Amino acid sequence: MGDKIEVRCCQNLKTPYITFIWAEDKNGLIGKAGNLPWNLPADMKFFKETTMNDVVVMGRKTYESIPKRPLKNRINIVLTKQLDYKADGAIVCHSKEDVLNYIQEKQLQKPIHVIGGVSVFNLFKEEVNILYRTIIDETFKGDTYMPEINYKYFRVIDVTEGVVDEKNIYSHRFFIYERKKLVSIFN
Repeated sequence: MGDKIEVRCCQNLKTPYITFIWAEDKNGLIGKAGNLPWNLPADMKFFKETTMNDVVVMGRKTYESIPKRPLKNRINIVLTKQLDYKADGAIVCHSKEDVLNYIQEKQLQKPIHVIGGVSVFNLFKEEVNILYRTIIDETFKGDTYMPEINYKYFRVIDVTEGVVDEKNIYSHRFFIYERKKLVSIFN
């Protein structure tokens, strides 16, 4: 999976475009008390390779759950309703429109990866073109589930079986979906 995935799969997309990237268990669970309920280094590596040198958009709680923030070699955009919120090394926005305006004003010609949480995924559901979904073939305990996505509007363009080893003890697969009818919000 070393080379940038966009090069292999998204020939008709013009940057910037919106992606979602997340991991979930068999029941759609994505979080437990603000953290991941599992340790899967292969998924962290996939996340890093996919988002490197691009833009990541996240809610405040997701941002605060990142141990070493901001994420290096990425433009970090934090979406929060807290008007006085400060995030060193990140751009703070207070609405979806703020995020989109920032991307247009800076003429960012990069993929825009929405990385969570649930409310941010819900904000961009109608504009997302690419889904990077890691499915872990286990069930975990937690409190946060991925919002429902209508997969009839997407097609699977790549599936990669994850390697199970001493560091990656859970069976997992990496799915990439592309929206059948691409949407453009940046004109």
